[in-house]
Amino acid sequence: MNILLALDHSSCSQAAVTALCEGYRAEHAVVRILHVVEWPHRLPTAFTFAEGAHAAECILDAHRDLLKSAEELVARAASQLRAAGFGVTTHVIEGEVRDLILAMAVGWPADTIVLGSHGRRGLDRLLLGSVSDSVVRQAPCSVVVIREGNETRDPTSADARTAAKQR
Repeated sequence: MNILLALDHSSCSQAAVTALCEGYRAEHAVVRILHVVEWPHRLPTAFTFAEGAHAAECILDAHRDLLKSAEELVARAASQLRAAGFGVTTHVIEGEVRDLILAMAVGWPADTIVLGSHGRRGLDRLLLGSVSDSVVRQAPCSVVVIREGNETRDPTSADARTAAKQR
C-alpha cells in the first residue's frame, strides 16, 4: 500500500504521523512524506528586491530557513515512521499545497493520502480555506483526515472514513 503523508508544522500533522503509526501495518505499507513550502513564486522581482541588496539577502535567508525547517520536519516524521517499521521516502517541494499533494498522489500513485486537519470553522475557514477539504474532494484515492485528539482512532475504520469524507 502506498501512503502519501502530507505534513505541515502544526500539531495536527504530528497527530497524523501518530495515527499512521498506530493504524497501519508497516509490513504492508510504504510511506511518502510530503511537505510543501508555500513561497510567493509570483512576487515581482522588482518588489522583492526593492530595498536593495540587504533586503534581498534577508529574503533569501528566510527562504533558506523555510527549506531547512521543512527538511527537519520531514526527517523527524521519517525517523518516527522508520522506528515503527515503515519504508519511508521524504519530499520537500515548493508551490501550492493543494495542487502538489494531488499531483503527487496521482503521479506516484498513492493508494491513500493521510493528512491532519486544523479544524478551522467559520470566517477562518472561509478566508484561509481548507487543504483537507480540497484534497478529499479531488483526490484520486482514499483520504484519511486526522483531527488533533483523534489520533488514537483507527484511521481505517468505517467511522473514520465516513468522517474524512464529510470534512
